[in-house]
Amino acid sequence: MQQGSLVEIEITDLNHTGEGVGRFEGQVIFVPDTVIGDRISARILHLKRHHAEGKIQKIIQASPYRIRPRCIVADKCGGCQWHHIDDHYQSQIKHYQVIETLKRIGGFSDIETLPILTGTSSLGYRNKATYPLGQSTNGNIQTGYYRRQSHHIINLNQCPVQDPDLNPLLAEIKQDIQERGWTIYNETTHQGQLRHLALRIGRKTREILLTLITTDTQLSGIEEQADIWLQRYSNLVGVTLNYNPKKTNVIFGDKTHTIAGLPYLRENFAGLTYHLRPETFFQVNTEAAEAVLGVILEKLALNGSQRILDAYCGIGTFTLPLAQHAFEAVGIEVQKSAIEQATENAKLNGIDNVSFFAGTVETILPEIQEQFDVVILDPPRKGCDRTVLDTLLSLQPSRIVYVSCQAATLARDLKYLCQEGKYQLTFVQPADFFPQTPHVECVAFLSLVHA
Repeated sequence: MQQGSLVEIEITDLNHTGEGVGRFEGQVIFVPDTVIGDRISARILHLKRHHAEGKIQKIIQASPYRIRPRCIVADKCGGCQWHHIDDHYQSQIKHYQVIETLKRIGGFSDIETLPILTGTSSLGYRNKATYPLGQSTNGNIQTGYYRRQSHHIINLNQCPVQDPDLNPLLAEIKQDIQERGWTIYNETTHQGQLRHLALRIGRKTREILLTLITTDTQLSGIEEQADIWLQRYSNLVGVTLNYNPKKTNVIFGDKTHTIAGLPYLRENFAGLTYHLRPETFFQVNTEAAEAVLGVILEKLALNGSQRILDAYCGIGTFTLPLAQHAFEAVGIEVQKSAIEQATENAKLNGIDNVSFFAGTVETILPEIQEQFDVVILDPPRKGCDRTVLDTLLSLQPSRIVYVSCQAATLARDLKYLCQEGKYQLTFVQPADFFPQTPHVECVAFLSLVHA
C-alpha cells in the first residue's frame, strides 16, 4: 500500500476524533465520513508511522447505522463530523468510548456507567454560533464554518444544529454588511475590519444578542444599522462590537462596546436568571447542561449543611443552583470578567451564601486552606494542573464531582486521585452535549475512602 492506492476496507471502529477505523494488510487506516459497518473503497492520502489516512471514494455496502445527512453541506463543513450517523447510535458510541477510555488510560474496570444523557433534540440545540466572515471571489460577503482542515469558509444561510431562530439573521446580516461597505479582515494581509459574526440566544427567554468582532471600533453607520436590526428582529435585545485588533486566531478581544440595546441577554437556567454577555462561557446545549446539573443534585443529596467549592466556576452556572441547597458555596475562575458576572448573577437571584475568587485554581485553592464537603471540578480540555489534584488529596473533601469535556484527561486525573486508595470512583455519567460531533461530556463522582 502506498500513497494514492485505492483499497477496499470495512470500518470496524471509530477513533477519538470521530473518523472511521479500518485495516488493510494489517495497516490501520483512518477515514472520515464513515461509520462502523460501512464497507468502502478508500483512496490513501497520507502514510504515517503507525497509520494511514484515507478518503472515501465509494460506499460498497452501507452500515445499518448510516443515515442521509440532514445538512446540505455535511460533506464539506468542518463544524460537524457525524451527520451521517444515526442519532441513537451516536450516543451509543460515545457511551462506549467513555468506558473504554477510563479502562485504557485510567485502569478503571467494572465502573457503574449510567445511561448517557441527551438534550431535547439532536438538531437546533446550539444556543451560540460564532462564524468567521469572508468574501467570495466576486466580492460577496460570506459567513459560515471553515471547510475541514482549511480556512476556506463554507458559506451558510442556515445551520441545522444552531437554534432555528438564529437562521433568519444570517443571510440578511451578510447583505447589510455588503451594503454598508464594511471591509472584511484578511488573515494573510491583516487588513480589513470585520472578523466574525457572533449570535447568542436564550433558549428559555428567546432573547438574542448580536456581536460583530472587528479590528476597528469606528464602523461607519454602525449605530444606524444597529437600530435597524433591533427594529427588524423582535427578539434581538442588544447589538455589540467586540474589538480584536491582534494577529491571532483567538476570536474575542478584551473590549466589548454596546452599540444599541443591552450588553447582555437574559437566560433562565435551573430556575435562576443569568445575564449572558457576548464573550461569556456558557454551555452551548442548555437542556443537556440542566440534565447534568439534575443528576449532580440528585447524587449529592445536599441538605443545606455542606460547604461546596466550585473550581473553574465560570459565571456561576453550577455554583448558584448548588448554593441554594448548601450552607455555603465558593467559586474560583481565572477570568476576572467571568467572576464579575458570577457576582452579578448571584445578586440578581438574591443568593448571598456564595463568594467568588478570581485567579487560577492552582494558585487560589492552596491559599484558601478551608475544608469543603464537596468539590466540583470543571476544567478545560487539558484537565487539572497537578497542583490542584495534590491540594485536593491534602484537603480531602468527602466528595469530588469532576465534569469533563475530554475523557482522556478525565481518566488521567481520576487515576491520580484514586491511585493511593484515598478516593474511589463510584460512578460515571456521560452526556451528549454535542450531537452530530464526536465530542462527549462526562461527569465522574468520587467518594473519600481513607482520610
